[in-house]
Amino acid sequence: MSQSTNSTMQPMPVWYHETYTEGIDKSARFPRERYQLLRKRLDDLQGMGLIQIMNSEPIDKDILLLAHDRDYVERFLSGSLKSGEIRRIGLEPWTDAFVPRTMRIVGGAVEALAHVTRFGGIAGNMAGGTHHSHRSFGSGYCVFNDLAICALQARDKYGYERIAILDLDVHQGDGTATILKDEENIITISVHGEKNFPFRKAVSDYDFPLPNGTGNEGYLRAVKESLAIVESFSPDILLFQAGVDALEFDALGNLEVSRNGMKIRNELVFSFLDFRTPCVFFMGGGYSDPIYHTVDAFYDLFEVAAESNALYGTS
Repeated sequence: MSQSTNSTMQPMPVWYHETYTEGIDKSARFPRERYQLLRKRLDDLQGMGLIQIMNSEPIDKDILLLAHDRDYVERFLSGSLKSGEIRRIGLEPWTDAFVPRTMRIVGGAVEALAHVTRFGGIAGNMAGGTHHSHRSFGSGYCVFNDLAICALQARDKYGYERIAILDLDVHQGDGTATILKDEENIITISVHGEKNFPFRKAVSDYDFPLPNGTGNEGYLRAVKESLAIVESFSPDILLFQAGVDALEFDALGNLEVSRNGMKIRNELVFSFLDFRTPCVFFMGGGYSDPIYHTVDAFYDLFEVAAESNALYGTS
């Protein structure tokens, strides 16, 4: 699979929609304001010509069936999930905008995939990374698995032959691992907290479970080891779950990684691409209290990604 490259890359596209925030009820136990706050912060990068905010459109329902059972998809869209299934997903109480929000988040991911397939470079979604969603149920704030959907669409629609998923969120990508476990030439790599959710882990192709309090040195060592695996696999495209909940201020993290440690992580990943391998990144988790620590870390992520994207085609 080859992509066209330009000697002068266009601004990095980032998909977003106001329902990313507004589709979650104000009373939900989830820091919904992080999307809105980050969107405002990214005006700086857009003003410098480094990024371009794109409007996420709802995904076609049939694309969801690449990674999910039809019965589950239909029952979610019709509002027919059982109360236990809804509790497992979380984000309660659900608003009328929750279904459109979900469809736009996955839509943003597949639009980012289409972009890097056509133009090369890096593209991102200002939400998503919904790696806890399994084929027939959702879990842990995740309804549909955008990583698995993009991986399968990359292969089936766009002809990518070797696809790597690198998940650096503090929580293991259990849904991604189970959906893709029997897929050849799609590898799943997860660097996560060993004692964190999900408490019953799945089996990725490569797992790096880390103890509480790991800190920068141990975390970055695991990131480098995971990138060595990606390098040996030599993927045609990288799908990067870029959650920042390993951050020391995160309420759900426990790995105690500093903001600078997270910035170094991002630099390691994007420099690994060597300005050739296309990459879609997904925002993933981040739950610091106060939330501005998470927003700062996400801003750093988008800044490094945009600066790396600007260098595509120059080497």
